[in-house]
Amino acid sequence: MKVPLRLLTISLCVSLLLYAAHLASNSLVKLLSGFSGQSPLPIIFAITPTYARLVQKAELTRIANTFRQVPALHWIVVEDANETSKLVTNVLTQSQIPHTQLCVKTPKGIKKSRGTFQRNLGLGWLRRTFHPEDAPTGVVYFADDDNTYSLEIFEEMRYTRKVSVWPVAFVGQLRYESVKVNSQGKVHGWLVKFDPSRPFAIDMAGFSVGLKLILEKHGAKFHLNVSAGYQESSLLQDLVTIDELEPKAENCSKIMVWHTKTQTPRIKHDSISNPSTEV
Repeated sequence: MKVPLRLLTISLCVSLLLYAAHLASNSLVKLLSGFSGQSPLPIIFAITPTYARLVQKAELTRIANTFRQVPALHWIVVEDANETSKLVTNVLTQSQIPHTQLCVKTPKGIKKSRGTFQRNLGLGWLRRTFHPEDAPTGVVYFADDDNTYSLEIFEEMRYTRKVSVWPVAFVGQLRYESVKVNSQGKVHGWLVKFDPSRPFAIDMAGFSVGLKLILEKHGAKFHLNVSAGYQESSLLQDLVTIDELEPKAENCSKIMVWHTKTQTPRIKHDSISNPSTEV
């Protein structure tokens, strides 16, 4: 019997998705199996949205070189695309970092809140993979691929109970943004210039969330129908109050994360190079 081409295509897509899930599962099992001793390290689940652009490979390579030095880290890379790309797959494979590669395309017409669909898909993957009662001890961090990270910040966040916070440099037209911490080590306000009235005036790179809290608060996610700068608040409002924030980085006095966007290269003379060479 002749099978319609459409059914064969659907079958192939399903098979590829199942194979990708199998690889992701094996990667995670390998990570978890390496920590069977008496005091396993809490796992850092780093969710990184990414999209196709000239400097994508360079920026993913830079962040990969950081992540490969961090023990007990699982990298969840979510492409803004209808299907995963060979470029990202190659970077992940060559990095040898335990990882999961996902994709979801941001619908046309949505120009603000870049990364929202991708971060929410990463959260959904965690909730499908783990249940609160048997999940490993861990923390979730939203690590954009155009930032620079000190290795120290990963050890600072690793033992987060609910939500940890710290300063981020070169953001909000300031040398750095941070939170205000009182003498008792409690957060009581925001050291920001842009809209300090936000419920949580924190940059995306300036907080991490305990995995258990993400799993228990299964309705918490980033929302699209919010003003610029309110993405972080839309998630954090569903998770904690300001009194529950845990200041890190020496009571938020030390910079360990920087917004360092890569300049888009000028390639007006690109005709002399080989266009088939992947950069």
